[in-house]
Amino acid sequence: MSTSQRPLYGVLLVLCAGLLLASHDGVSKYLTQIYPLIMVIWLRYLVQTVVMVFLFFPKMRWVILHTRRPWLQLVRAISLLSISLLFIGGLRYIPLAEATAVMFLAPLIVTVLSALVLHEKVSTGQWWAVSIGFLGVIFIVRPGGELFTPAILLPFTASFCFAIYQLITRRLASTDHAVTSNFLSGLFGTLALTLLLPGEYTLAVPALDIMFMLLLGVLAMTAHMLLTMALKYSSAATLAPFSYGQIIFAGIVGCFAFAQIPDALAILGVAIISCSGLAVAYLQHHQQAEE
Repeated sequence: MSTSQRPLYGVLLVLCAGLLLASHDGVSKYLTQIYPLIMVIWLRYLVQTVVMVFLFFPKMRWVILHTRRPWLQLVRAISLLSISLLFIGGLRYIPLAEATAVMFLAPLIVTVLSALVLHEKVSTGQWWAVSIGFLGVIFIVRPGGELFTPAILLPFTASFCFAIYQLITRRLASTDHAVTSNFLSGLFGTLALTLLLPGEYTLAVPALDIMFMLLLGVLAMTAHMLLTMALKYSSAATLAPFSYGQIIFAGIVGCFAFAQIPDALAILGVAIISCSGLAVAYLQHHQQAEE
């Protein structure tokens, strides 16, 4: 049986990646409540970059730096760094599940940008799904609610950066190796944050927290590798619904680690965003199949 005929493997890999990413966000939330944001994210990028050098440089050598679209790689790296700063910064104020759900607006924003910027065909059903998905945010961030604060703009802006990141990654996939894209983004993030590090760090860190900081890079890199591997076993359209499992994992991590339980309206908003994203994925797959 070929790898493309084992969709269950792909589903399991996506679910594992979602669990790792939710765990990564939970550890980030814990650390940024104690240590400077720049320091935490810098260590995450540094560890990821160093681990990738040990894993891939012996085989790829300097090819790992080869790109045919350096400017797109730069924009991708800036987008990824912006996501990290905005989303993890927002986790200091926003519960994990709600922040993750807002981040999952990205597929809906990708649909809008695909139509407005790339002039791709978007069906009426997709437009309805996008509109309903944005209404889901209102249930999470409602006037008078606990999350109706300027802090919610951090994960919301991060979702726009994530949409740009996804569009650029899609374009780079046809010309550059996935390892190259991930390595260059990690390297850029490490160098950029190193410039911001003076005055944004402390050496008074217990051994346990040092372990958590080192774990961040490993969790992020492993999750992205699992997502890449999943596409070898199944199509992106098949795997898309299961990527929303990350919201459930985020809710579990938030509940047990931070005693943060979404209220009924927030859960409704999460469900609306998730269903809208699934509808967009289904309609896009159906449209591509017809073409």
